[in-house]
Amino acid sequence: MIDDRALYERLIGFLTEAERDGVAGVGDRLIEAAGGIDRLAGYKVMVAYGGGKDSTYVVAFVRTVQLHLQLTHGVTFPMRVANMRHAGVPLAVMENIDRVYSALGLMDDERAELLTIDHTEIRRFRVDLPLPERLVSMNRLDVLMNGHRSAGDGRPTFCNSCNLAVADFYGRAAWWRGGVDAIITGDSRREQALYAAWILRLAKGIGIDVQRGGMTFQDLLTALRGIGDAYFRELFGEGEHELAEREVAVGDRSVQPTFVSIYDLVSYRVHDHWDLVVDFLGFRFDDLAFSFTESDCANPTLMAHLRGLRAQYVEDRTYAAGIAEYLQFAETMMRKKEMPDQLIDLALGRYDSPAKIAERREIADAYAERAFGLRQDALVAMVFSPFTDKGTRLARFVERCHPEWIDRVPALHSALGADLGDEHVIAWLEQVSGLSITHLRTLYRSSLVDFAAADTVMARVRAGDPHKSQVRTVDARSGAPALELISGR
Repeated sequence: MIDDRALYERLIGFLTEAERDGVAGVGDRLIEAAGGIDRLAGYKVMVAYGGGKDSTYVVAFVRTVQLHLQLTHGVTFPMRVANMRHAGVPLAVMENIDRVYSALGLMDDERAELLTIDHTEIRRFRVDLPLPERLVSMNRLDVLMNGHRSAGDGRPTFCNSCNLAVADFYGRAAWWRGGVDAIITGDSRREQALYAAWILRLAKGIGIDVQRGGMTFQDLLTALRGIGDAYFRELFGEGEHELAEREVAVGDRSVQPTFVSIYDLVSYRVHDHWDLVVDFLGFRFDDLAFSFTESDCANPTLMAHLRGLRAQYVEDRTYAAGIAEYLQFAETMMRKKEMPDQLIDLALGRYDSPAKIAERREIADAYAERAFGLRQDALVAMVFSPFTDKGTRLARFVERCHPEWIDRVPALHSALGADLGDEHVIAWLEQVSGLSITHLRTLYRSSLVDFAAADTVMARVRAGDPHKSQVRTVDARSGAPALELISGR
């Protein structure tokens, strides 16, 4: 077991004088919030750990506060660190978390509670914990249904359902087994207030009656539960199983955690803490886990891949042209997030030649199949969105990608538009899309989302999402230069 004093001295040595003052200041705030030093040992503090570079620093900072109080007062707070997983989280993220926990001496410390939360399944962290099949299936279905409604646009396809799952994660992590008293976050109070205001506007816009004044954390989760319910009804219709499975957990009103922000006390630019995060804690920018703006999720690699597939198959251009457009977007986002040039160069350099683009395409295809069980056929179908709007684009999709079925297009419409259909036709539809006939028929009755309108929850969500930007492209019909608003990470 690592000696508290030795570890503390190592950690504090990586911090600036202002950050050291911040460690002491947060410690004093926690003592006050607990009701005095005598009650600190019963005051549980939580950190949500995504496994990326920024949250790695937050975990290290909170661990430093914990050790500071122990060494200064002989008593400290218990610390819950919870990491959320989904199918887009590769093993490399868990390996980063494992190295960080080991370097911080958290693995065998009874003052630390290390949890992995896989939707409804909560277990003690272990680097090799398998993802539950039920979670993978749910994530796969969400990607397909969101992708077909949005023609594979990055954020709706991969992030909308995931963001609601993050709210559910907070509800489960914060209230598990008696709950926690405080949640330490790297978000500023302003960011928290803006996020809460956006949730309220969104809820109000879709007709959800929510608490307006003096909102608690639970009130916020309750509003998100209402938004999620409306969103998934729009996506799945009245499928009670899908709706119940995705309902946001809202916790217990008797326990209301306090949020403590360390935003003003630290710098989040990874190059300011490279020696701590990379050299001491062992954080590695893995090929898949470090994906454009993300360092804890491989889904942005698939977002770029879908853009390439869309350009090639839907617009009759080249895969490389679509990739180039996504790289425009990704560089804009990375610079907006003040990522260091060395990481921007690393992310973009993976695509800087035709051979590398071909290699990344193979990597993305393999990852889509390994993580979500999706072959390229299903991804191409998704960017066409051939089943929505009563199959308006179905004939074009079949002609372009499956010409041997062109004479069976009327039979495909019949199977999608009725409760019965030719078994061979249904089997082909399910194989090529990756979806059940029930979900395909839901899509057939649904529309491709018009993001210029505000008549769907999906469109309202993207309208308020900052992770979008215009890219230079060409008009698919005229071939003239054009600008297109796309989203992603």
